[in-house]
Amino acid sequence: MKNYSYVGISFILLVFGIWSVPKIVDKFSNNELSYLLDINEEPRKVPNFSFINQHHKQVTNETFKGKVYVVEFFFTTCPSICPIMNRNMVKIQDEFYGNPNFGIASFSIDPEKDTPDVLKDYASSYKITNPNWHLLTGDKEKVYTLANSGFNLFVGEGSEFDGGFEHSGFFALIDQEGFIRCRIDENGNPIIYYNGLEDKGIQMIKEDIKILL
Repeated sequence: MKNYSYVGISFILLVFGIWSVPKIVDKFSNNELSYLLDINEEPRKVPNFSFINQHHKQVTNETFKGKVYVVEFFFTTCPSICPIMNRNMVKIQDEFYGNPNFGIASFSIDPEKDTPDVLKDYASSYKITNPNWHLLTGDKEKVYTLANSGFNLFVGEGSEFDGGFEHSGFFALIDQEGFIRCRIDENGNPIIYYNGLEDKGIQMIKEDIKILL
């Protein structure tokens, strides 16, 4: 009788596990991640873009279709926050190394200096080895429109800024369908972007990449 009881209990636990685990995962996902909404309260998608990467190849939204990816805006001669951002981005690269469904898009806000060859040397110096990490350059106006209007991540230029340019140290997280995703805090408020300068922000984005993957 005892053996039958154990079998019965085990069966009940198995059925409960099959039923409950997806709901727990779904609840966790819904609590942790949301969509960045536009002014019409619709999920915001990354606008269409087309730039050239460090290997002189064209990269567009379609390049990242079906992939979870991280976006940043930077420039290679940045004397302040960019080195910190990209050392941290390498940590993210290494966390998901070998996963073909993960990528990174780094848009240069100084495309006149940051040619594909300059970006290739920069990638080598930072040990950027993920084939889905694209360092992108192209028309400056299009880059700035993408940053300021597409992501609401301010970029600008002027002699008063370090290195002649200003930008944030935040990373954006994009899902497989091209939607900008964000984390929800314990009070239900969106944490729209991830701080690329702090360990806490890097840990948060790693966790959320894993949820999306």
